[in-house]
Amino acid sequence: MISWPCILKLDGDNELMFFQNEQVFISECQDLILDDNDYIVDSTGACYLIDSSTNKPVLADTKQKLNVQDVTVLIQEHEFSKAEMCIIKIHFPTIAEAINSLAFEYGDG
Repeated sequence: MISWPCILKLDGDNELMFFQNEQVFISECQDLILDDNDYIVDSTGACYLIDSSTNKPVLADTKQKLNVQDVTVLIQEHEFSKAEMCIIKIHFPTIAEAINSLAFEYGDG
């Protein structure tokens, strides 16, 4: 079962999107053009592909699980693409804290 909040990793782009809960995710997905290789990372590191062929997007568990270092790298790449922060200083003790670090950027913190 998915653990909210989550981040969306767009294929071929370093930008991440933060979703506080499923309702926000569903609402935001209506405005996105999603690729088959885009995926969600939940607060435990579990990865999910998005089937957006129906009115309500469906998340399919990939059985892939990222560790805190993997998620930290995604966030470092995201921050580097914005060129607003020194990525060397970005470290997190847990995946949940890493994902929640984006909440302020999306007005959910």
